[in-house]
Amino acid sequence: MAKTSSSRPYHLVIFGASGFTGQFVVEEVARTASEGPKGSLKWAVAGRSKQKLEKVLEQAAGALSKPELRAEVDIIVADVGEPDSLAAMCKQAVIVLNCVGPYRFYGEPVVKACVENGAHHIDISGEPQFLEGMQLNYSSQAAEKGVYIIGSCGFDSIPADMGVLYTRDQFKGTLTAVESFLTVSAGAEGGCIHDGTWQSAIYGFADSQKLQNLRRKFNHKPLPTVGTKLKRRGALFYCNELQQYSVPFMGSDPSVVKRTQRFLTEECQATPVQYGAYAGIGGIGNIIKMLFAGMMFLFLVKFSFGRNLLIKYPEFFSFGMFSKAGPTRKQMEASSFQFTFYGEGYTEEQDTSQEKPSAKIRTRVQGPEAGYVATPIAMVQAALTLLNEAAALPKKGGVYTPGAAFAKTTLVDRLNKHGIQFSVI
Repeated sequence: MAKTSSSRPYHLVIFGASGFTGQFVVEEVARTASEGPKGSLKWAVAGRSKQKLEKVLEQAAGALSKPELRAEVDIIVADVGEPDSLAAMCKQAVIVLNCVGPYRFYGEPVVKACVENGAHHIDISGEPQFLEGMQLNYSSQAAEKGVYIIGSCGFDSIPADMGVLYTRDQFKGTLTAVESFLTVSAGAEGGCIHDGTWQSAIYGFADSQKLQNLRRKFNHKPLPTVGTKLKRRGALFYCNELQQYSVPFMGSDPSVVKRTQRFLTEECQATPVQYGAYAGIGGIGNIIKMLFAGMMFLFLVKFSFGRNLLIKYPEFFSFGMFSKAGPTRKQMEASSFQFTFYGEGYTEEQDTSQEKPSAKIRTRVQGPEAGYVATPIAMVQAALTLLNEAAALPKKGGVYTPGAAFAKTTLVDRLNKHGIQFSVI
């Protein structure tokens, strides 16, 4: 799996390397190249514009004081709209790191090319419709080819998905339910998110009915509830755990964690863990801003003219949370995230059929700025795990969540060494 060959010369090809997130993935791969198989990594960058890719390598060479990057890293010209160019790219890679979003528009041709040409695929999508659609349409074909398609390997959703598994593994007994609470901190200069994520959210809300229809096609039976049924909290509530107001987390984490738990229950006979995800939003001032922005968003997202306005003016409609320029490096350096997981379950001595779960556990996953520091770290460590630990992956290829793919690997240890810290508190 990890072997390169004369016909497949690169361990990793970063597709979309000149995009906003892609440029930071390039830097992270360059930093960690010594962690590849046998201490080295052969890699290339890919995208539509040779000039932009050259500029990204030049920028990375300067940022990391590695002038050799410009000469050592090859450039592949490939375009989502040109299937032959994608096929040629995929034939040269052991793994494609796909950074081209929104994935609902640009993701499937890359997945298709990877499956057909024998390359593994890792993305950083936070779009459930894309992620679940790829599972429905490509999992059996990927299994036949021995190809691993692993989605949501960035901040969406490695900290949450692997955090639940870490909590389960640290728990002495049978874990039955976990709630996670996310808080994000910014420095004096504040922070923001590049508008690619904003666009994904706009189209995700607009297409929510399509996601429901897609889920019906799986024909899944409900997972069994073990222990006390986890109650959903309100749309806005004061969280005693965080000592601030909180809301349900609107990202892909609940969807990804549930898919992982289904896989582990059905394929590995594990006890399913119920999951609820929430995010802290702070005090009254933030609530007023969020309610106003939320009402405008939910109204405008229903109409094509409204979606166009949201896309054109992300800073205005998100109160500066999203911007076309994205955060500065200074803003990124001062930002961080923290997930706190509150779990409950049965002790080893308890009778699971007769009693209520009585044991508790609290864990934490914390790390640097979520979108453009932690995401590249998570993506690259997922790729290095795939390259180095083939024997610990699920026995056959397919479309997997991070938790399903990496449950038996050392991914958590790798992340700990790279600044995304998992701990019991």
